[in-house]
Formats: sequence, structure tokens, C-alpha cells
Amino acid sequence: MACEWWFYHLERPPLAGALAPLFEKCLERNWRVLVSSPDASQLSQIDSELWKWREESFLPHGLEGEHSARQPVLLSGGLANANKASVLVLLKGQEVETPSVDYQRVMVVFEDADGIARGKAREQFRDARKAGLAVRYFQQSASGGWVENTA
Repeated sequence: MACEWWFYHLERPPLAGALAPLFEKCLERNWRVLVSSPDASQLSQIDSELWKWREESFLPHGLEGEHSARQPVLLSGGLANANKASVLVLLKGQEVETPSVDYQRVMVVFEDADGIARGKAREQFRDARKAGLAVRYFQQSASGGWVENTA
């Protein structure tokens, strides 16, 4: 099965609050997640916010380190698939070669205010489509959820 590329246009921070429901859906499907960002402070912020995501639930995750292989959601500065993830989440314009990705799904999440990441997402969208991969685009709704844009 070819890798699907899903793009998420974040218009209302915080980032962790927008990512958490996506992570929950992945974990419900028994998919592990690798979150990759070149920004260590962003990963640290996401880590901190995920611990407080919901009082009534626990979203298992961790920063890259000694126990990387055990993390259902691994927050990493690199692209090494240490937790054997099925889903790769790219933040802050992080790059990976489109046709050669060994995941079921790649999620490119970019903030509207980050022009560089937005531009990189456009390139990745074009490259994935050009490679004949399944591509979907979601925008954040006023309530903070995700709505697919099929236009």
C-alpha cells in the first residue's frame, strides 16, 4: 500500500491542542507516531502541553531519548523511526523524500503564520501528487477541529 500524504493547515494555536486528537485517532488504530521537528523548543512545548491535554485521558508520548523505542508517540528532532511508527508527522517545514517514505501516512502540519513551513508544505503537496500518492488537505475550523478541503 502506498503512503498517503495528509496536510493540516493550523490557523489557531496551540499546536499540541490541534495535534492531540490526531494522535488519539492514530493510537485507536494501533498506529505508532513519529513527530519530527527541527525545533527542539517546539518539541518540548508539545511534550509539556500533551501531559495536560485532557484530565480524563492519558496520551502516551515522550521525547526522543533512552526509551524512544517504547513510545507510542515519539517527539524527535530527526527522522529515524526509533519507535517503528506507521505515521510520520512533519512540523516546521521538516523534509523527507516523498516517494521513498516507508509509512502508511505522512501528516504535514504547518502553522498559517509560518511562511517557510507553509511554502514547504505546498512543495510537498505538489511532489506527493506528482508521485501519484493519495493526498488530502485539511484546514482548522473555527472550533479547532479539522475540515477537509476538497477544492
